[in-house]
Amino acid sequence: MRIIFMGTPEFACPTLQKLIDRKEEVVAVITQPDRPRGRGQQTLSPPVKVLAEQHGIPVMQPVKVRVPEVVESIRELAPDLIVVVAFGQILPKSLLDIPPYGCINVHASLLPRWRGAAPLNWCIIDGDTETGVTTMMMDVGLDTGDMLLKKTTPIDPDENTQSLHDRLSIIGADALAETLDLLNAGKLVREKQDDALTCYASMLKKEDGLIDWSRDPRSVKNLVRGMTPWPGTYTFLDGKMLKVYRVRIAEGEGEPGTVIGAGRQGLEVACAGGSVIIEELQLEGKKRLPAGDFLAGYKIATGAKLGHKDAA
Repeated sequence: MRIIFMGTPEFACPTLQKLIDRKEEVVAVITQPDRPRGRGQQTLSPPVKVLAEQHGIPVMQPVKVRVPEVVESIRELAPDLIVVVAFGQILPKSLLDIPPYGCINVHASLLPRWRGAAPLNWCIIDGDTETGVTTMMMDVGLDTGDMLLKKTTPIDPDENTQSLHDRLSIIGADALAETLDLLNAGKLVREKQDDALTCYASMLKKEDGLIDWSRDPRSVKNLVRGMTPWPGTYTFLDGKMLKVYRVRIAEGEGEPGTVIGAGRQGLEVACAGGSVIIEELQLEGKKRLPAGDFLAGYKIATGAKLGHKDAA
């Protein structure tokens, strides 16, 4: 089959590599435009573009894929199938209708549980104990198309979004390969989604990472895990931002947001119905460090308050 691959970030690369390894006829890769990234705002190519160019695959980078001239250029490539993995734009019906075998999406959740932009983060934040990948036929809705194949994996209680991302990117590539084998064999079965079972995994913003110490310890830990490495969780100490990278649950008592212990084991902070011990942190203007190392050179008194920037 003539396949067009649409994807942008690192998550999509294993699936593109799988298509290349299978010697599928990838006639083009469509990805997002090069954009400034990082502290230096250096203009960088999307990871999918880098991989495609390494293998001599033509690359298109439309600002908007829905404009008529872009849709027409895709139509001229006469794809039999379009494979979409974390592309980053909504596909219009005019594009979805082009390939005779449709558009297959590799989605990083067990549909219909999490639809939307950030399922990897939200399954951890919400305390799910398992997740996975679903391949689906795309329609004009947001992740509402018929499901094709699911691959499930447990979520370790201590893992963060980065490690889950890396694992699911590989699982997704395998799921797509199996989906193509079923398609080629004429054995692909479509299953409707139950809209009543779905949650919306909204795009995350930096302000979503502000820790609410009035939540229970597990909720605080899940937020830290689900927000690491991006957009990150934080609180404020003496008016300075304190980034929090790793915590463990403890059984201390105190007013939520109050420091109830500080030493080599870390910084213990009271929550609702317990406490957490911050194990890795970074105070504004300082290096990221294990909490014990940080506290060896920066004293935080028991009774100090963490919270909003303007908290007393």
